[in-house]
Amino acid sequence: MITVAVLTLSDKGSKGEREDSSGPLIQDMLKSINAEVRFYDILPDEKELIKKKLIEYSEKVDLILTTGGTGLSPRDVTPEATLDIIDKQVPGIAEAMRSEGLKKTSRAMLSRAVAGVRGTSLIINLPGSPKAVKENLHVILEVIPHAIEKIKGDPSECAR
Repeated sequence: MITVAVLTLSDKGSKGEREDSSGPLIQDMLKSINAEVRFYDILPDEKELIKKKLIEYSEKVDLILTTGGTGLSPRDVTPEATLDIIDKQVPGIAEAMRSEGLKKTSRAMLSRAVAGVRGTSLIINLPGSPKAVKENLHVILEVIPHAIEKIKGDPSECAR
């Protein structure tokens, strides 16, 4: 069982001015890989708050999925917060999401999402819109269990 935290980043969502559709969608999609969401929060787009929450989660779960704050708006700081606290990047995850997204819209190249490892937790930034969350998470879902196994020290060969 993969333990998960879902963190939605939205100024309006954190104030109750907008319903979060992406966080619940993530939780539903994770059922296909036998993952259990243990934490779910909505925070404003504040870099220090995001960093603090990511650090807290990384001590408690295998996987942290963020949604929101990956664009070009001045308040979009999720990638910066993530980069500040990870030990190493996993660029292929973000590259795969952008690559698949480009098949549907040229705007996918504007995503600044990152993925990385902190301790034994995998952290992945997803976009904020439910449509983009579904498309991006679909692309990477099947590799998440293998990534978690490797992060936790599985010594088996990766070759099929």
